[in-house]
Amino acid sequence: MKIYNREELDSIRVKYKNALASQYKQILICAGTGCVAGGSLNIYKRLQELIDEKGLSIQIKLEEEPHDNSIGLKKSGCHGFCEMGPLLRIEPMGWLYIRVKVSDCEEIIEKSIIGDEVVERLIYKDGNQSYSKQEEIPFYKKQTRVALEHCGHINAESIEEYLAADGYTAMEKALFDMTPEEIVNEISESSLRGRGGGGFPTGRKWSQVLNQSEKEKFIVCNGDEGDPGAFMDRSMMEGDPHRVIEGMIIAGIATNANNGYIYVRAEYPLAVKRLQIAIEQAMEKGLLGENILNSGFNFNLHISQGAGAFVCGEGSALTASIEGNRGMPRVKPPRTVEQGLFGKPTVLNNVETFCNVPPIINKGSNWYKTMGPKGNHGTKAFALTGNVKNTGLIEVPMGITLKDVVFNIGGGVKDGNLKAVQIGGPSGGCLCLHANHLDLNLDFDSLKKVGAMIGSGGLVVMNDKSCMVEVARFFMNFTQNESCGKCIPCREGTKRMLELLTDIVEGRGTLEHIDMLEELAETISSTALCGLGKSASLPVISTLKYFRDEYVAHVVDKKCEAGVCKALMSYEINKDKCKGCSKCARLCPAKAISGELKKPYTIDKSKCIKCGACMEGCAFKAVELV
Repeated sequence: MKIYNREELDSIRVKYKNALASQYKQILICAGTGCVAGGSLNIYKRLQELIDEKGLSIQIKLEEEPHDNSIGLKKSGCHGFCEMGPLLRIEPMGWLYIRVKVSDCEEIIEKSIIGDEVVERLIYKDGNQSYSKQEEIPFYKKQTRVALEHCGHINAESIEEYLAADGYTAMEKALFDMTPEEIVNEISESSLRGRGGGGFPTGRKWSQVLNQSEKEKFIVCNGDEGDPGAFMDRSMMEGDPHRVIEGMIIAGIATNANNGYIYVRAEYPLAVKRLQIAIEQAMEKGLLGENILNSGFNFNLHISQGAGAFVCGEGSALTASIEGNRGMPRVKPPRTVEQGLFGKPTVLNNVETFCNVPPIINKGSNWYKTMGPKGNHGTKAFALTGNVKNTGLIEVPMGITLKDVVFNIGGGVKDGNLKAVQIGGPSGGCLCLHANHLDLNLDFDSLKKVGAMIGSGGLVVMNDKSCMVEVARFFMNFTQNESCGKCIPCREGTKRMLELLTDIVEGRGTLEHIDMLEELAETISSTALCGLGKSASLPVISTLKYFRDEYVAHVVDKKCEAGVCKALMSYEINKDKCKGCSKCARLCPAKAISGELKKPYTIDKSKCIKCGACMEGCAFKAVELV
């Protein structure tokens, strides 16, 4: 059914809301990438079979006439609690089932759908406390979901459900009730800053494009998200694609732009698929394309798939890639707002930024400013990973402390004590326990003061078994591999820094290596062409600042206290613990262990290849790292 005007849109929205309300129960299976990998689509298929077998009716689309007591069976976006997937939510009760298997499906239908009874063994438990409702689980309780508002709560492939959740009301308001200047002013007043890296004010960017005299302008969404471990934008594109589209249309209305491009890396096939479905649905409904809602405004949207180059997350490299050229940054000015895609004025924001736009337009800038400190308002989505009990996708108010995120939402550190948190990916820095960073507010300005940045929002928690020198080497290896090679500081400087770090972790480092690392880091930061190059050395700078003693131990004492750097490991057999069982000698592939039965064995360090097989195999814990 094509919607031709505003009145029809309002009418059909009410129809879909009523259809949704008429459903007896809804089963929302997480169909984000993580849960799909865990088998959630098999769970969906089995539930579908069971509902048919038991004579229950399924209402897949809200366009259909509802039957009495129909069941809504839906593939939702990411619920966020990835550690506990596959996840399944039952409405209207709000029950959340964790680690669901295909074998659980019959009990879920019998007890929860037919019998109105919660399946106790599938709910989340923390010690003696059980949580049946999703919103009561500590992982969710401290979160404030704005950009992720609909993820996990609606069918990710249904425009009808998005409309029923008041979708496209902000676009409607922007089209008919606001001028472009008023839209830009509202976004500026909200203090919304770009959620993809440096935190540039969104309203200022839109204002600069609006004021350009060129007739042709573009809206570009950066969905490249190349940081290791980051999956916020992917989850939003997979779980709420219409929110992304609505935010882009509003940007188009605000700047008089009629064409948009979503740049998504090809490694996100599910995101590409759902965005394509959403674009087709919006076109069919008349909410995208020519003369939207008979307003006279046109907006066409295209998907451009990237080849996975990290550098294409940089604005000018991204637009070059869309144009069919090699993705390489260019010298600025001119800026993207002046000469961006195809040389025309361009608004370039990331996925999360666009997802924040509709609620700001609907609820106003004053509402948005109730969250977060001055100049850092709103919320931020993070991918919480590493040595933390509750890994997953979270969204929290700006200004929340690191302590709250790690311990109250993340559930604390896994396998040891907290040592550091890497924030902002390869372009970010490390926050550490002994520098009192636990009480640090997570916002743009606070992080900048300690030499870190939010970046796209990756948060990697590290315990005391992590080697910070190896962490710096890992990120430098990534950055060096992903350097486009256009400028010498990044191309050659990161290579030299990687060589120095490799020398240190492999036992060839000296104090001079540390001095050279600092000198190179300063040079690259000052002279690299693009923002990615300038921030490439941040992981090294921050680890040198807060964990210098580990670097010194590596180069002076030739020791890795964390026991991570293989070349600096040394194994010894504790004579008081050794029972002379000979198991370690039998396990050793280098024949470096010798001795007599029932007497302590010894390791010939000149032969030892440091594989650790002896330590893993010793039942008496007699093999120790020294």
